[in-house]
Amino acid sequence: MEIEKIKKALIEQKRMNLSGNLYHKTQLDFTYNTNHLEGSTITPDETASIYDTGTILTNSDKVIVLKDATETKNHFTLFKYMLDTIEDKLSEEMIKKFHFLLKEGTLTDSEKEWFNVGEYKKIKNFLGSITTSLPNNVASDMKKLLSWYDQIAKKTIEDIIEFHVRFETIHPFQAGNGRVGRMILFRECLYNNIMPFFIEDRNKDFYLRGLKEYQLNNEKGYLIDTCLNSQDNYEKMVNYFLEDNE
Repeated sequence: MEIEKIKKALIEQKRMNLSGNLYHKTQLDFTYNTNHLEGSTITPDETASIYDTGTILTNSDKVIVLKDATETKNHFTLFKYMLDTIEDKLSEEMIKKFHFLLKEGTLTDSEKEWFNVGEYKKIKNFLGSITTSLPNNVASDMKKLLSWYDQIAKKTIEDIIEFHVRFETIHPFQAGNGRVGRMILFRECLYNNIMPFFIEDRNKDFYLRGLKEYQLNNEKGYLIDTCLNSQDNYEKMVNYFLEDNE
């Protein structure tokens, strides 16, 4: 299927604001999975409730974590912004905006001055056993990353995955790097006429192992295979909603 058709459908369906279509399903599944990868307590049904009604329907004995609910709502907004700017080239300003939209209003994060919502980190962080960029080096490291990426005339999915690995190794923000990075993955595939995808929570262990092996041992196969599997799964979703209209 032509990627331009997918892009057009997502943009038009966003504007129509109707349920039961590719845009609606992508919003729900992408948001639930990417947040759950980071430990969110919001369930698929609660994700749908937040999207559809702006409320959370849950059982009486469950305590809702406000930060998780806010980040669910924020991810919907982030996906909309991603589509609104899909014709623009990826930039530092866009990436910072992604982070701002994801983290704005999350009380435990955005109200801390040092957290720096929408700006690069001020305090050292880490990614498992990976040494990430020091705060003072983030700006220059991000400029180098984008300069390398911009020099690739015709980007492949392997190039976009490579960008993802380098971005996560820099870990430019205090938190939210994984979700921002995975939004960039989806966005850059769509922008470069490649079937987009999001990582499913059921593939979390494969995804994390793939990142680690890529970063520590330059073993690319695990992560690429995981991404290709997720790409196949999203293509099935796309075909379900769009193939009858061809």
